[in-house]
Parts: sequence; structure tokens; C-alpha cells
Amino acid sequence: MQRIAHSKAGWIAVVGFLFTVAGCATVAKKQEPVRLVWPPPPETTRIEFVRSIVSDEDLGQDTTFSQALFNFLAGEKPRPNRIVEPMGLAISDDGERLYVSDFAQLAVFVFDFGKKAFTKIGDGERLARPVGLALDAQENLYVVEQEKKGISVLNSQGKRVRYITHPSIERPTGIAIDRERGRIYLADTGRTKSPDHNIKVFNMNGELIGTTGKGKGEEPGQFLFPTYLAVDEKGNLYVTDTLNSRVQVFDADGKYLKSFGQRGNAWGMFDKPKGVALDTLGNVYVADSGWSNVQIFNQKGQVLLFFGGRGPIPGMLKNPTAIAIDKNNRIYVADYLNHRVEVYQLVNTTVEDSFLDPRALTKGGDAEPQSQTFISSVQQKTGTKGSEIK
Repeated sequence: MQRIAHSKAGWIAVVGFLFTVAGCATVAKKQEPVRLVWPPPPETTRIEFVRSIVSDEDLGQDTTFSQALFNFLAGEKPRPNRIVEPMGLAISDDGERLYVSDFAQLAVFVFDFGKKAFTKIGDGERLARPVGLALDAQENLYVVEQEKKGISVLNSQGKRVRYITHPSIERPTGIAIDRERGRIYLADTGRTKSPDHNIKVFNMNGELIGTTGKGKGEEPGQFLFPTYLAVDEKGNLYVTDTLNSRVQVFDADGKYLKSFGQRGNAWGMFDKPKGVALDTLGNVYVADSGWSNVQIFNQKGQVLLFFGGRGPIPGMLKNPTAIAIDKNNRIYVADYLNHRVEVYQLVNTTVEDSFLDPRALTKGGDAEPQSQTFISSVQQKTGTKGSEIK
């Protein structure tokens, strides 16, 4: 299998854009706005970079990629109320409010796009190393406070209404809420010497009702430093098993179903998977902190596309952590070392595009030139199919 380093491959999509920037310095006529897309032309665009969110100033302007790039090249000065270490994301049901936990500032930033309003939770009583975020049906905010080893529940005014913890929690990180079944899932990442790495399961009253996982290890159902979580509409739980370099899936009863990904540098492989989320088509998005990209998988565990890639320019990523997707398939990625949240949009894509067409594959795994499947550009360049479910 031909292997390609994701960090280098991520720059393929921006080669044309760099030439555009160079041209801007010598051509006086008005330039068309630069669009950063994946896969690169002439393939059908599936992911388009929309904007960066850095601070409260971004509520008053919808900065284009071209302007964001200009600001970056000009050495834009740090802004007040800017994001420093984003570790958790949550988006409201209507897509109007974005919640960002900042591990360094001991706070959660709330960006209300509709009202163009900004709130900083933690200005008074600071949060104890906030990480994962989740929202319930009433838009109460659940904040994982790693230092306090628990979950603070805040109402819409940012006031703490209750606190959830248990003596068995060691180092909590990610959180997901199954609203239909009334469950709160908490990833207890643990430490090197911890006897167990697992997922704690609470009811909505904050009572521990069970755990998911078969202990610490690398066998199916076992974990080695689980970090982030997501729940689909069927109640299946997706866990990024970070140091096992895979995503594991469990049903609503905690039964192991499947896993995808493995350690490596080919398509569909991971280094350090972190954030996980699903779009409305049922595809799974995994942010990889090591490769600094996001890979998209279908429900068979076949890799469809990646976007991002390591770099500082707008649209690229440096050690991303959390990911969230709204009901309009707008994608938010916590870009940790670039100190921002990057926003992308899924476009030109239907449910049918998530299934690879066997007729588009030759015996060697290459896609035919006219294939319109989601993955066609990847297979043409690498001749690989990516990893599938184990």
C-alpha cells in the first residue's frame, strides 16, 4: 500500500492558492475571492473553508478567506477576548450559538452569531481546566472541569445549577449526551498508571449508572486514553481511543460493535485521533491531532476524504482537538496551536455520495477517472482504499 504523510498531503490543496497570493502583488485588477476547498479542482468540491473564529471581534464581521490570509501575512496583533487553547466545542440546535472551552483561560466563550453577542463564562468564578462541552435539550451547558474531576451544569445565563462527579473519576476529558435515552457519557482518559481507562455513564440526575469499556488495553472494547465522544441518532456511542489510534463504536447498551482506523500514515489511518462528530448523512468526522487534519468515514469505516493539513494559514490546522457539526452540516474544528476555531461547510454531497461505487474501483483499488464518488480524488492519487471496519 502506498503511504503518504498527511501533514505533507494537506498542502496539496493550497498550492494553487499560494500562486494566487503571489499574483495579487503584481496584478492591479480586482481578484476573485480565494476559495480553499477539498478535494482540489477539478474534483467535485465536498468541503469548503468558510472562516476563522479567533475572538469576539469576529462576531461583527464575516471575514473571507482572502482577508483572513491578508491579516495573517500582515502579522495581525492579538485581540482581546481571543481564543488561546480551545479544547471543547458545542453548537446550539439552531446553529446560532457556538460554545468554546479555553483550557488556558479557564473559561468558556459563547459566540452568538444571531445577536452578534459575546459572553465569557468564567470571568468571575473561573472554571477548573474546562475541556469537553455538551448541550441538553434546554441548552443547559455541561462543562467537563478536568481539575475538579467532574461536570458543571450551567444554565443559559451561565449560572451553575448543579455539579456531577464520582469518586472513581480520574481525568475526565470528553462528554456526550444521549437526550432520547437520558444519558451522559464521560470519557475518563485516566493516566499512565491508572488501572482502568473507560467511559462513565450517568443518568440526567447525575447518578453513575455504569461504565463502557472492557478495561485498559488494545483489544476490541478496551481503551488506551479515550478522549472525545459522540452519539448518533440510534444511541450508538463513538469513542476516540487516542493512543490505540482508532475509533470504537458501542451500542446504547454498551456492547462493542466495531472500530475503524489504525496507527499509520496512509488514508484512513490515525496518529492521535481526538474530536469525533457526525454529519446529518451519518458520516463520521475525526480530528487527528498528530496529522493535523480531519478525516471523514462512512458507516462501513471506509475513508471518504480528508481536509485541513498542518499549517498556520487560515483553513489549515495545528493539533486540532474537538470537532462539532450543526444540523446544516457546518463544521467547527478547535484549532489548538493556531488558537482559533476553523469553520468549514459540507457541500455538493448527498447520502448516495457516502457509499463507494464498486464499479469505480479497478482490481488494484484505483478509481476510474470519471468516478464521482466522495473518495475518487484520494484513490486516484494513492491507489488505496483506506482502512475499513474491523
